[in-house]
Amino acid sequence: MASVQPPPLRSLDDFVLSSARFAVPDVRNLDRWNNRMINNLLYYQSNYFLSAAGFLLIVGYFQPVQLFVGMTVVTLLFLGFVWAAENQAPIRRFRRNHPSLSVLAILLTSCLLISVLGGVGVFLFGIAFPILMVVVHASVRLRNLKNKLENKLESIGLKRTPMGLLLEALGQEQEAGS
Repeated sequence: MASVQPPPLRSLDDFVLSSARFAVPDVRNLDRWNNRMINNLLYYQSNYFLSAAGFLLIVGYFQPVQLFVGMTVVTLLFLGFVWAAENQAPIRRFRRNHPSLSVLAILLTSCLLISVLGGVGVFLFGIAFPILMVVVHASVRLRNLKNKLENKLESIGLKRTPMGLLLEALGQEQEAGS
């Protein structure tokens, strides 16, 4: 963990304003779409974490207990899934072959458990909505030369980042940077 370094915060201009270029992904080419998402997740990770933290602070201000319950449920399910994937070959294969379904399964199971505990609205707005916004931005943001260079450094192991570790836990390390 000592070699993990967060990347710099990207400018608002690069992230969403005038120099940002967006395009709807080609849904017929899932590999290319997945590659775009992973590389954008790696490049803009500081912006994504800051945006998600902003949503969490707003929701946490109004519903702190329910947000804490929701975050605890999601964190425990995620850690349980990663542990199971490391120790059970069928789950590891499922995670590698179906990464999107793995994340969806974690989120749906979280929603189910939170509905039993109460606070589904807090979960949806405080946790699921920021994840949705990150996925949408990573899907439609076109990459630039600086983005591609940074991702190459990540892929050859010169830089380890929090998002790189998260993607690795979700079975996406083999595609990062390609």
